[in-house]
Amino acid sequence: MSEAADGVWLVVGLGNPGPAYAGHRHNIGHLVADELASRMGSPFRSHKTGRADVVEGRLSLGGPRVVLARGRGYMNESGGPVKALATFYKVAPDHVIAIHDELDIAFGTLRIKLGGGDNGHNGLKSMRSSLGTGDFYRVRAGIGRPPGRQDVADFVLSNYSTTERKELPFQVSDAADAVESIITDGLEKTQQRFNS
Repeated sequence: MSEAADGVWLVVGLGNPGPAYAGHRHNIGHLVADELASRMGSPFRSHKTGRADVVEGRLSLGGPRVVLARGRGYMNESGGPVKALATFYKVAPDHVIAIHDELDIAFGTLRIKLGGGDNGHNGLKSMRSSLGTGDFYRVRAGIGRPPGRQDVADFVLSNYSTTERKELPFQVSDAADAVESIITDGLEKTQQRFNS
């Protein structure tokens, strides 16, 4: 077990709530959170704060406690629920992992990092503002850039293509593996494994 395995971890799948957004590229964080919840063998339940749905448990036998969360508000309001949960569970930013879509990375590719800017991502911008720092982990799931002249906002709020939908389960599974790896193996080993 590395030092990273100490204490409670808060893992946040960024996205927008409700079925209308479920299949959108912007919602890959929710898809990965669903995969992790399934691995933990528990459904999401409403948290006392009323601002998020959570699953509490462990991702591995003897591993640290993990609070898996999906905010109930929209992407650009992600920070409030994250801050409320971090305060409630006494989780420092260096034990927070955000899973989100990333335009500057090709679809099907992952990048793992600690800290950095928000790169125009409203969910990250909101988290950085509410937590008072950008020094949290990011599992960045590539969605690529919009084709032609399609508007970025329209692109991230659109469904995956038929071809992408066939590949999506692999990306979601890899992203979930990356979250587990950050918690058990630390950043460096995780980056070596997933930052292709």
